[in-house]
Amino acid sequence: MRSHSVRAELGEADEAQLQHLVAAEQQKAQFTAQVHHFMELCWDKCVEKPGNHLDSCTENCLSSCVDHFIDTTLAITSWFAQIVQKGGQ
Repeated sequence: MRSHSVRAELGEADEAQLQHLVAAEQQKAQFTAQVHHFMELCWDKCVEKPGNHLDSCTENCLSSCVDHFIDTTLAITSWFAQIVQKGGQ
C-alpha cells in the first residue's frame, strides 16, 4: 500500500508535525465554515431588502449579530475546555 510506505518513511517527529498541521488546517476550515454559517443566519435576520449598499442600521445589526455568535461560541468553547481540564485531573 502506498500510504503504508509513506508512513514508514516518515519519522515519528515528522508524522506528529504532519498531524499537527492537518489538525490546524481542519480547525481553520471549521472556523471559516462557522463564520459563513453565522453570516447566513445574520443576513437572513438583518437584511430586509438587498441593494447596492447596506444602510447603517443593517450594518449595525449584522455586526452585532456576528459578535453575539462569536461571543457565544467562545463561551461554550471555554466551558467545554474547563470540563475537559477538570476531567483530566
